[in-house]
Amino acid sequence: MRQQHLAGEKLFADFAGPTVPILDRAGGVAFKAHIFVAVLGASNYTYVRATRSEATPDWIGGMIGAMEFYGGVPRLLVPDNTKALISNADRYEPTLGLTTQDFVNHYDTAMLPARPRKPKDKAKVEVGVQIVERWILARLRNHRFFSLAELNKAIAALITDLNARPFKKLEGNRREWFERLDRPALRPLPTRRYEIATFKKCRVNIDYHVEAGGHYYSTPHQLVRQEVHAWVTRFGVEILYGGKRVAAHARSRLKGKYTIVAEHMPAAHRVHMEWTPGRLLSWGASIGAGAEAIVKHLLTSRPHPEMGYRACLGLLSLSRKYGKERLEAACQRALVIGAPTQKSVRNILQSGSDRQPLTQRRTTEWLSPLHENVRGPEYYH
Repeated sequence: MRQQHLAGEKLFADFAGPTVPILDRAGGVAFKAHIFVAVLGASNYTYVRATRSEATPDWIGGMIGAMEFYGGVPRLLVPDNTKALISNADRYEPTLGLTTQDFVNHYDTAMLPARPRKPKDKAKVEVGVQIVERWILARLRNHRFFSLAELNKAIAALITDLNARPFKKLEGNRREWFERLDRPALRPLPTRRYEIATFKKCRVNIDYHVEAGGHYYSTPHQLVRQEVHAWVTRFGVEILYGGKRVAAHARSRLKGKYTIVAEHMPAAHRVHMEWTPGRLLSWGASIGAGAEAIVKHLLTSRPHPEMGYRACLGLLSLSRKYGKERLEAACQRALVIGAPTQKSVRNILQSGSDRQPLTQRRTTEWLSPLHENVRGPEYYH
């Protein structure tokens, strides 16, 4: 029985069987282009484009291209039943993949993939594929293409010709029927084109980061060990928890590296991150020459300055309890006795010996034993 389709209701989509070779400059085959075909139900108005594969971005990109070609959105998308779009190919209630569902939501439409082994579900596009193979691909058989752009340019010219060809048994052509039936019934396109994304389910690591594409992105530290979704686009990464966005980052292609937002860190980690050797030295100098000398020692006596940050912060925080004058006096005494450490300064303050007069000459210069990890003052400038 012949199926009747309402104007603007359905867009059928599938890939043709034949592929088109894309050549490299040496004349060899670089890859084979796949041919995406879309057909509107009421008018048979046809759209065709070449893609690199039949992966999720190619399917979604094809349907986006078709809707932009038509200038509107149908009420229902009917693609082939493919794993590229569906996470669970149930015969009666197929489950769309996360990326597919996001795409469908963006265009405020619906998708009902054709049932497996039910050719009538997509008869429109199967006929459309046959016509495309006969009237477009056959005419390009002897042409040589070196890029998808070249192939799609040739296809675009032939689509115009195909849609203008008169029907054999009906009056008019696809273009005329489209203008009369489908175009007025299509819904408007959204103001922003959908940006194809991939979704990844992942668990937040103990360091409050998730991995996407080999790079690590921070999330709020409260989400440690929680399951989240990473939404990865060409330029950005968004982290979703409970359906809500909890983090957003610019995408990075640096494998094994980290992108960190300070607000995602626990308070203790955030304080540590905000300090630099220069800032610590300035703080030490504001207390006195003795404090500055010990800060410099704590930074230069370790393989890397950051390894001394915690000791420096511990040293300088003693000023809150004992005051700057006592801290400076304790630092001077620690230098004299040859023990320029945070622990030594703290013990001097706790015992009150910073209040006792120094019996040896005060010095603000403490000489560390020579070894390969010692840095000169130019390291900090």
